[in-house]
Amino acid sequence: MRATLLIAGLALAPCALGEPQDGAFRDCSVCPEMVVIPAGTFTRGSSAADKRPAELPQQVVRIESRIAIGRFEVTFDQWDACVREGGCSHVPDDRNWGRGPHPVIHVSWEDARQYVQWLSRKTGRDYRLPSETEWEYAARAGTATPYAFGEHISPQQANYYTRGTIPVGGFAPNRFGLYDMHGNVWEWTEDCWNPDYSHAPRNGASRRAGDCSRHVVRGGSWDDYPWFLRSAERSSGSATVRLNDLGFRVALTLGQSQGLSAR
Repeated sequence: MRATLLIAGLALAPCALGEPQDGAFRDCSVCPEMVVIPAGTFTRGSSAADKRPAELPQQVVRIESRIAIGRFEVTFDQWDACVREGGCSHVPDDRNWGRGPHPVIHVSWEDARQYVQWLSRKTGRDYRLPSETEWEYAARAGTATPYAFGEHISPQQANYYTRGTIPVGGFAPNRFGLYDMHGNVWEWTEDCWNPDYSHAPRNGASRRAGDCSRHVVRGGSWDDYPWFLRSAERSSGSATVRLNDLGFRVALTLGQSQGLSAR
């Protein structure tokens, strides 16, 4: 992926399987498990000292509504269910690393959009890809350090610089209860690529202007050094590219709630 990227209380609708006490839910047996994330503020991007123009200017952003984010990256099991039901046309290769609970790979942004459209039809909810700002907010989980786990990250906390994917959920989650926000696979977001945060929305919305032949990816992968796993790291890929270190997770917009301040 490195060679191909531009580095730069709840009031939910009824769920088929019910809602656990921790605010998570799943809309069907083959649907991703979702975690409810509160509205709140956080500081997006990195400081000028990090010398990463794509992550500037650093800005305080308000996530205005509660959202739900997939607890895990979408797996081959979940993708293959979409294929079986005729919602997804592409059957991706797993490189013999394993299907089942492994994160789906070799799926383009256009493929991921096909999946969320199928999921929306199946559940009656408006599933979508997260905006890159929502993604960073969810990845930071109230922290302001480079990683949700602190200033540094270790092989005991994420899958990076290894030989392939591992099943999702193999390491401890962040404070929001989300797994593999750092490493395993890069994750597609909704946003068109822009080289920095100039004129970016301050409310968590995705950017629908810019180079829309490319879309923002986040989180780093099994194939990357720790630097690329930082919460602020942003890169891009062509909307049609399918790579062995690139997958996605899904999101939903929910209602209003008391916010979380994370600056």
